[in-house]
Amino acid sequence: MRVPFTRVAPRTAVDSARSTLAALTVSVGTVGLAAAAARPGLLALVDQHAAAVRDSLDGDRQPLSPAMLAGYAEGVREAALEHGWTPPDGPVDWSHPEWLLTRLLAVCALARSLDRA
Repeated sequence: MRVPFTRVAPRTAVDSARSTLAALTVSVGTVGLAAAAARPGLLALVDQHAAAVRDSLDGDRQPLSPAMLAGYAEGVREAALEHGWTPPDGPVDWSHPEWLLTRLLAVCALARSLDRA
């Protein structure tokens, strides 16, 4: 039996945002946040980036949402790709991470804090 297209629920923005954040967590967040937990300097850097992301999204005036974080991460990544950035081929050296990966890791940390709230 085929279900008419109009009867299939479209993927919601929240589902899309959560999917984007889950993919980011798999690619950067899990390993990066574990590295930050073991390296106080990296953790401080991630905290600084998280504060900058929060500020950029006006997080002091309105609560952050998965959609806001996913949109921010996608925008930063797209801009980097347009300027010639290429994602790492192998494991990231979290002892000297590049700016973009640190920023994306900060988005993962903020997303994790939303899940705990």
